[in-house]
Amino acid sequence: MKIVKNVLDAGTLLGECPRWHEPTSTLYWVDITGKSLNSWQPESGARQSLSLPEEIGCFVFRASHGLVAALRSGFVFLDSIESGRITPICDPESDKPHNRLNDGRCDALGRFWVGSVYPPKDKSDAWIYMLNNQLDCQRKAGPFLTSNGIAFSPDNRTIYYADSPEQIIYACDFDLERAVLSNRRVFHRFPAGKGRPDGCAVDEEGCYWTALFAGGAVVRLSPGGVLLETISLPVKYPTMVAFGGDDYSTLYITSCRQACSDEELELYPESGSIFAVKTGVRGLKENRFAV
Repeated sequence: MKIVKNVLDAGTLLGECPRWHEPTSTLYWVDITGKSLNSWQPESGARQSLSLPEEIGCFVFRASHGLVAALRSGFVFLDSIESGRITPICDPESDKPHNRLNDGRCDALGRFWVGSVYPPKDKSDAWIYMLNNQLDCQRKAGPFLTSNGIAFSPDNRTIYYADSPEQIIYACDFDLERAVLSNRRVFHRFPAGKGRPDGCAVDEEGCYWTALFAGGAVVRLSPGGVLLETISLPVKYPTMVAFGGDDYSTLYITSCRQACSDEELELYPESGSIFAVKTGVRGLKENRFAV
C-alpha cells in the first residue's frame, strides 16, 4: 500500500498545474481562484508566491528563460516569479467572455497545448488550442464542457485529453511533426458518482495518472485505458498530479478547498494542501516551450 503524505499546507482555493523545476529542485503550482503562481523547495522549505491580475489556468517553463502562462485573457510570457513581468502574446478566446484558459502542457517540439473551460456548462463551448513556436495560435479540438488532462504518450504518437463533466478521457492518434490529431476514441469513461478526471501526468511505461475531482483519489490507467491502480487521498477534491523529485518517481498532488461545503471541510480539513506519494515508477519530464 502506497503512503500518501501531506507535504505542504498550501491553503489553495483551487490548486492546479503542479510542475517540477529540475534545475532548482522546486515544485511550482497555481491557485486559479487565488490568482497566484507559487513555488516551494522541499529540501529548504523556501516558498514564493506571485499575485496575478487574473486567473491563471496553467503554465510551462521556457527553454530560454521564464515561463509561458495561460491566463483568463490569453497566453502571456511571464518573466519570473520574482519579477512578475507579464508580456501578452495572444487571446484565442477574445470572443468568448465567459471562458478562460485552463489545463495544458508542451509537446516534444515545444508547442504549448491548452484547453479552455466554459463555466456555465449549459453547452459545449470549450476548446483546445496550440501556441506554436512562431507564437501563432491554432484551434485543434473541441467543443467540450471543460477541457482537461492534456498529455502525450512517451513515443509522441498519442495525445490524451479529458472532458471532465462528461467523465471521459479521449485518446487520438498524434502526428507530432504536423500537429494533427485523428482517430479520436474513448480512452476511459468513469462511472457516475466516482469523480471526474482532472489534471494528469504520464509515466515512462506509458500509463496515464489522473486526479479524480470529487472522487478523493488518483488513478493509474494502462496505455490501453485499463484501470490499474487507485490511490485514496484524505481530500475529496484532488485536482492534478505531477512527477518530480530527484528520480521523478514522486507524484505530487494538488487539491481544491473552495469546492468543499462546511461539512466537507470538517471531514477533509487538509483540503487545499499538496500531497506526495512514492509511485515506484518514473514519470516523464515536462517539455519546455521552445521559444
